Amino acid sequence: MSKSQHIRHFDPNGIGQQNGHIFGLPFDYREAQIILLPVPWEATTSYGSGTSDGPAAILKASPQIDLFDFDLPEAWKMGYHMLPIDNFWEAKNRYMKNLASQYIDFLEKGGSVEENPEMRQSLKDINGSSHDLMLWVEDRANTVLKEDKLIAVVGGDHSVPLGLMKALARKHHDFGILQIDAHADLRVAYEGFDYSHASIMHNALQLPQITKLVSVGVRDLCEAEVQAAVDSNGRILPFYGQTLRYAQLSESGGFFHMAQNIIQSLPDKVYVSFDIDGLDPKLCPNTGTPVPDGLELAEAFFLLNTLVNSGRTIIGFDLCEVGPGENEWDANVGARVLYKLCNLMAKSNDLKPHSI
Repeated sequence: MSKSQHIRHFDPNGIGQQNGHIFGLPFDYREAQIILLPVPWEATTSYGSGTSDGPAAILKASPQIDLFDFDLPEAWKMGYHMLPIDNFWEAKNRYMKNLASQYIDFLEKGGSVEENPEMRQSLKDINGSSHDLMLWVEDRANTVLKEDKLIAVVGGDHSVPLGLMKALARKHHDFGILQIDAHADLRVAYEGFDYSHASIMHNALQLPQITKLVSVGVRDLCEAEVQAAVDSNGRILPFYGQTLRYAQLSESGGFFHMAQNIIQSLPDKVYVSFDIDGLDPKLCPNTGTPVPDGLELAEAFFLLNTLVNSGRTIIGFDLCEVGPGENEWDANVGARVLYKLCNLMAKSNDLKPHSI
């Protein structure tokens, strides 16, 4: 079937289909305009675990979503497709996660890596595999971008989208990052991991094409990360969780005005990095590092809508740190965030159903 035939035969009002496709949609890679790359990796997680299973859990829960979206009523027609989860990286993650768990336990008990050859080797192996994963993501992203499709990463921990950012830096001369997150992720090689989930934004800022990092909802960070923002000469602009809440409680404030200020700080092209722990943990209790008092879903969606309605273009995004837990709640919320991100990226790029 052609894409137009799939659209004619698909019933968006019917029961969600567990057909192996994201959101139960009928589109294959060729027909899709937005490609989702699942990355089942969490080797460097330092607290809770399970986010490597996030992509599979989101895929399974996604047909539960009803497809009408007020922001883009016929969004499902754009064509979204998730690539298969890579078996090699699934297996590599299990092995490296076990190594990292032993390594982190060694650190937390006061061990000296410099004095322990086994731990030094473990760290070298984990960093090497994380580097290889970054190159793999970059290569897959480059392949998709060369076909004039849009691409997003579904993690996994927050370390995984660096390869996508590097691929986008080859395509775009300059862009900004809108980061929704409970954490600043500006640590330098946290726990010795060059590609730590806590270092993703520090690593991203090594790319000169990224001219601005605007982080929203950060409420758990260290002094060095605060200082990194201060020393960045405006390249890093945080809107801390406490700032947002105090503005909402003031007489002249409110989230509407804060959203306007946030978006006005960004350049025309924007990459969205959405760590699910940026939301309040009642929405994502099984994420790797939950922090109280996060954004409500409506606030996050309002912010993203403000971005698109400003005329800015979403050139790519990631959704990370969804931990499945014992039921589908986290994956259900994650799938809804993913659908909204897809829809708003499609809208900001003025995609049409007939484009492919």
